[in-house]
Amino acid sequence: MRPSTIIETDYLVIGSGLAGLYFAAKASAHGRVTIVTKRGVKDATTTLAQAGVAAVLSDDDSLEQHARDTIKTGAGLCNEKIVNLTVSEGPARVSDLAESFGVPFTTKADGAYDLGLEGGHTRRRVVRVDDFTGAAIMDHLVETVSKIPNITIMENHMVVDLLSMAKYGKENACFGAFILDRSTGVMDTVISRATVLASGGAGKVYLYTSNPDTAVGDGISMAYRIGAEVSNMEFFQFHPTLLYNPKAKSFLISEALRGEGGILKRADGTAFMAAYSEMRELAPRDVVARAIDSEMKITGDDSVFLDITHRGAEFLKERFTNIYKETLRFGIDMTEQPIPVVPAAHYCCGGVQVDEWGATNIPNLFAIGEVSHTGLHGACRMASNSLLEALVFAGRAAERVRECEAHRPKEIIPWKSGHAVSSDEGVVVAHNWDEIRRTMWNYVGIVRSNRRLQRAMHRINMISDEIHHYYWNFLVTPELIELRNLALTADLIVYGAQRRLESRGLHFNIDYPEASPFYARDTRLRRGNGPNHKPSRFW
Repeated sequence: MRPSTIIETDYLVIGSGLAGLYFAAKASAHGRVTIVTKRGVKDATTTLAQAGVAAVLSDDDSLEQHARDTIKTGAGLCNEKIVNLTVSEGPARVSDLAESFGVPFTTKADGAYDLGLEGGHTRRRVVRVDDFTGAAIMDHLVETVSKIPNITIMENHMVVDLLSMAKYGKENACFGAFILDRSTGVMDTVISRATVLASGGAGKVYLYTSNPDTAVGDGISMAYRIGAEVSNMEFFQFHPTLLYNPKAKSFLISEALRGEGGILKRADGTAFMAAYSEMRELAPRDVVARAIDSEMKITGDDSVFLDITHRGAEFLKERFTNIYKETLRFGIDMTEQPIPVVPAAHYCCGGVQVDEWGATNIPNLFAIGEVSHTGLHGACRMASNSLLEALVFAGRAAERVRECEAHRPKEIIPWKSGHAVSSDEGVVVAHNWDEIRRTMWNYVGIVRSNRRLQRAMHRINMISDEIHHYYWNFLVTPELIELRNLALTADLIVYGAQRRLESRGLHFNIDYPEASPFYARDTRLRRGNGPNHKPSRFW
């Protein structure tokens, strides 16, 4: 086994999705960048994004209308300053993707962008690459970034914990991270002037999700453990339409299908969305997801159906090439039959609290993309605003990190395993992983109640006790690291949900079915004790 090493860099980027790669490309102009990613560089949630980037790119749209749509969807919790900033910078960032990185956005015969329409939007403003936008963006970003000499990509490496000056008795600041080489088991230390969390979301905290296996809330958990403020974790978005098929793992049926006229129906062919919203299929995702959940409970069916057969085979094969091929692979011809769909955990609207530059309350620690909470999404994210947010704040963070002054101790305390030994009880880790996800799905899902949340917290506390024992007594493994982060992320979601005594956006509690003016504010948590702090018993 090779010895541990200390790696020096200017900017440490944790994660390799759109936010991380775009930041790296921009920041490499003024510093060395090291990207750490748990698996391959393209194994990011961005790769799975189908629809596109929301931005004002047509004459019949306006920045003001995009902002209004975002704020309405956000159910009273959007930060209007951040909304206006984001939508105003969006068009330039999209143009930069096309011009500097060569992303081939789909255009019409006249050369104008062929824009899509999605839930919550009142105009066509989603720029796309057919129906596999994320994969196309990643291809071009990876190609560009891999050619920049100032950037090093460390695949198959996991961050275990962030390095904090507070551990050295100094004023808190982040100066890097411990990282585990998955292929060798060696723990290395990365020292950086600025550390940027771009680790994505936490969909795997739920049993059914559209997210990749890597999305366990790593960045949120690591940031929280060193004192970063975390906000609005109770607002977890469930995408209304995941393909319902036992052989199809996490395949999303894009909201763009509903934008192009897809109709949600019961098994008997009856359309039902008119009973839930005047916007019908184009209502915000929280409304559509709750409607589907309600219909499935009323009928007892395992799914509902998305019918777009009336648009014709030629249109569907051209507009939704990837979705057509993928559903056909599972025996569903979307040109002739409705697609069975169910809701699934999709996007974490909460995250590490940041300012307009992506900076956290911990000096030299930044967060961009889904791991962050900027205030853009409020209580419910509007479709395709996520890639927009990632672009805008990655670009802004790349500008701000230039101002970071290095904080580091004179001597680095290396990783110590102490008396920890190898564990031969991997079944315990697997069981706890499964129990957390089932608990979250059953008790902290689309519809919640006080009793369900109390049960969830009780179970997660017991599991956390076991994880605490395991973490400090056995050698760390990738599975144990992820379980520890998954449990803390679940803990923060439940804790936030218990303290929001209302229903707003993505958080619906049957014991408090109405929104309350008192809770028209963010839920902010920080490690410690006190009225605004999450107790830190386990973490």
